[in-house]
Amino acid sequence: MSIRLYVGNLPKELERQELAALFAEFDETLTTKIITDRKTGKCRGFGFVTVKSEEQADQVIEKFDGFLFKETPLKIERAQPREKGSEEGEEAPSTASNGNRKKNSKGKKATATTEPESVQPDPRWAQELEKLKELLSTQTANS
Repeated sequence: MSIRLYVGNLPKELERQELAALFAEFDETLTTKIITDRKTGKCRGFGFVTVKSEEQADQVIEKFDGFLFKETPLKIERAQPREKGSEEGEEAPSTASNGNRKKNSKGKKATATTEPESVQPDPRWAQELEKLKELLSTQTANS
């Protein structure tokens, strides 16, 4: 099972081969991908590295998180899974083709309406959110 790692804080003037060479020192079987700007073709500041196992992922994170690469410290963590409909090149339904949000008749930005049950909190903050919900419920019960 392969593990995808997020690599952040990459310099704008970076080629995929340079990133691949950096991680090739660790293991030549790793695959790399840099996310580039569509207009300029330059790095958007992040990319991904795919490793073969959990152990290898832990080793890469331990070795390269904070590693100085072209005078900037790299940020490496496990990549979060993509949400449905967020494939590269796809636009969100509430986004106009020029990238600006559509405005309603009163000039306010349109917001997507979803049912509260369908919205999932970011897993990195879920525990903190539960604590806040508990505090709020005890506060309203005491009033």
